[in-house]
Amino acid sequence: MGGNNPYIEQAQYELPKTKYRLRFLPDGQEVLVDPTEIPYDDDGLPGSVLDIALSHGIDIDHACGGVLACSTCHVYVVEGLSSCNATSEDEEDMLDNARAVKPGKSRLACQCVPNGTQDVIIEIPTWNRNLARE
Repeated sequence: MGGNNPYIEQAQYELPKTKYRLRFLPDGQEVLVDPTEIPYDDDGLPGSVLDIALSHGIDIDHACGGVLACSTCHVYVVEGLSSCNATSEDEEDMLDNARAVKPGKSRLACQCVPNGTQDVIIEIPTWNRNLARE
């Protein structure tokens, strides 16, 4: 799925220039992100947490396909938030619909793009992990 939502302004972000580590909690799976491989052509913004996670087999629910039309890919940035792009007004509006929002930590995985200046730790809430396998 994926693509762009024509009704919202494209988020401003900077792609990484160096390798960095992206770790997902609670399972501790870690991905070494190589900027030469971005985009991974999955859902969300190129280089977004959702794009990287899905391309490495880490499931994060994303009902809209990563086009900022829902809040199902809500995650917590535990460490490294300062290396991620700023939250847009459209993302903040969608976070208003998310459950268990934590100020200063909550982001939508489809919109959160780390710039590679530091390692990032992402917590995927238990209610957001798609544990069903078909």
